[in-house]
Amino acid sequence: MNHPIFLQAFSGTNTRVPVWFMRQAGRCLPSYQKIRSRHSLDEMFHTPEIAAEITCQPVDILGVDAAVLYADILTLPSAMGCNIHFDEQKGPVIDPLKNISSLRDFDNLNYVAETIRLVQKRLNGKVPLIGFAGSPWTVAAYLIEGGSSLSFAKTFRFMNECPEEFATLLDVLTHNTICYLNLQKSAGIDAYQIFDSWGGLLPKSDFNRLVLPCLKTIFQSVDLPSIYFLRHGRHLLESSFTCGADGLSLCHTIDLQNDIIGRTNLLIQGNLFNGALYKKDDDLRRDVRRILEIMKPHRKFIFNLGHGVFPDTDPDKLKLIVDEVHGFAQR
Repeated sequence: MNHPIFLQAFSGTNTRVPVWFMRQAGRCLPSYQKIRSRHSLDEMFHTPEIAAEITCQPVDILGVDAAVLYADILTLPSAMGCNIHFDEQKGPVIDPLKNISSLRDFDNLNYVAETIRLVQKRLNGKVPLIGFAGSPWTVAAYLIEGGSSLSFAKTFRFMNECPEEFATLLDVLTHNTICYLNLQKSAGIDAYQIFDSWGGLLPKSDFNRLVLPCLKTIFQSVDLPSIYFLRHGRHLLESSFTCGADGLSLCHTIDLQNDIIGRTNLLIQGNLFNGALYKKDDDLRRDVRRILEIMKPHRKFIFNLGHGVFPDTDPDKLKLIVDEVHGFAQR
């Protein structure tokens, strides 16, 4: 493909700001909901033709500058022997991990590779495709808790009472994450993002000791443009600068003006509060322009949300954002 605006942003050579949205593949789009009414989540994830269609929809409908693979961060541990299924109301349901030795290197993820090939054939160079994986810490927390949690007490207990076993779990997940991302690379992704939903739960000392080494190993081992997304991690910003990713995707808790400008030369992505998607159009435009103006001196910038699109978001709000970003004069 020609060098697209999304990839240009990694070097700061882009002449306008690119934009895409976390969780843009599905959820709020009527065309996604139509597919969802006919198929279970498991069917949608495991059927390459359906997953490819969902991946491409936001490009066709919203005009975003990148597609993101329709998959889940639990796709990998599911292929490693964990019993995971997607409940129609509750989402992912996981049998809590009791024996680390039961984990194996992943297999049977050819359907993900086939989805990527189908997406690239359909996109035909129009925009790049972003692959992704969950961070080893976040995936480990899901496996230990059996899903999400308010306290993550089981995870904290395990990591402190069984430190050697916990270290082994992170090592196994790190190795498999690298192999999984390289599988995606071989199939044709153009960049990738690591999602760390729960890294921000940790104090800096634990993050630096447990999470940061895993991230550095992954980013050193998968040679593609890379982005690290850490949720609620303002206290970990300095550590994030050193994780080895080419870019950081920031949640809304980061003050772009005071926390970012002049402090790093990494690509920055973000960080509109996703709650702003419920604002009136003029107020939403004002929020978008404020971020664009703040980040104008940084140059290496991709517009995104601070977290994912809500399922009941009006797609017209997303299109409004895309049009506002595309109409902004960066230089």
